[in-house]
Amino acid sequence: MPFRRLLLAAGLTFAISAPAAAQGQLNMLCAPAADWCEAIAAGFTRDTGIRVNMTRKSAGEILAQVTAEAQNPRTDVWFGGSAETHITAAQRNLLQPYTSPNMGQLQDWAVAAYRAAQQNCVGVSSGAIGIAYNRELMQRKNLPIPRSWEDLLNPAYRGEVQLPNPNSSGTAYTIIAGLVQLWDEDRAFDYLKRLNANVNAYARSGAAPMQAVARGETALAVSFNMEVASMREAGFPIDIVYPSEGTSYEVACLSIIRGARNLTQARRFVDWYLTAGAMDIGPRVNQWHVPAHRGAAPDPRIPDLSQIRLVEYDFAKFGDAEMRRRILARWDREIGSLPR
Repeated sequence: MPFRRLLLAAGLTFAISAPAAAQGQLNMLCAPAADWCEAIAAGFTRDTGIRVNMTRKSAGEILAQVTAEAQNPRTDVWFGGSAETHITAAQRNLLQPYTSPNMGQLQDWAVAAYRAAQQNCVGVSSGAIGIAYNRELMQRKNLPIPRSWEDLLNPAYRGEVQLPNPNSSGTAYTIIAGLVQLWDEDRAFDYLKRLNANVNAYARSGAAPMQAVARGETALAVSFNMEVASMREAGFPIDIVYPSEGTSYEVACLSIIRGARNLTQARRFVDWYLTAGAMDIGPRVNQWHVPAHRGAAPDPRIPDLSQIRLVEYDFAKFGDAEMRRRILARWDREIGSLPR
């Protein structure tokens, strides 16, 4: 599928035409890149005959939508987005528990997310946060490559760093929660205040800053490694380093919305995706997330998390709805209101 779809604005809606022997329909909100979302929808329709109505949005936007639709759900399945956003939704009574018979072949971290969410979601993929940079732009501007969070405060990077906004981006919340767990909350917010001097924009989605780096519109961004890998494989001059102090990671989840109108199809989708074959779709459309299924096909382009210094991420604590509300309110008050 054309790579340009990766760069489409949030809100893309995509409907898969069902084969003649239709088996009903499924309404899905999908957080990863549009190409992957479309390929997953097409694969499920091909294998089951169930028509998929898919809309691509950022995780924070999906959480806002399912919250707004709580009394009249229009979504059956939520695919992707960090475990924290799903846990927040579960605490708001927006999800319903489901235990697939295909849980047995999943990685421990995928099952841990399922347990942390009280069976309301299951982990499907993982990836780590790093500092993305445009090789050509850095060389042309004679900028050093940052190797740590502290390096990113270098005055030489003024106006060269782009970050996502945590009010709409699950990626941004994962970045902030990781810094809090790496240090403590006060130190993390003090760091973000100082970093603001180098930030040129807080983008709506987590992928947008990394895409801006790839296009040479900004030199640096903080992003997930699997998304950087996708852009690099597509030929963009982008690379990533992992902060020497340590960094956060996500477990992206899949959940069923409470009150789903197409519950049978929703459960069937969960069962279908928790197979090696379904998880092998990602690499075929240039998506390099670490798959949750132990039998998924290995590929050297999938980042090796064991080689990255990761924080001890507490998904239950930072997925807590009150914790999320407080962190976002503090960001708005102390960071979002700052001049740039």
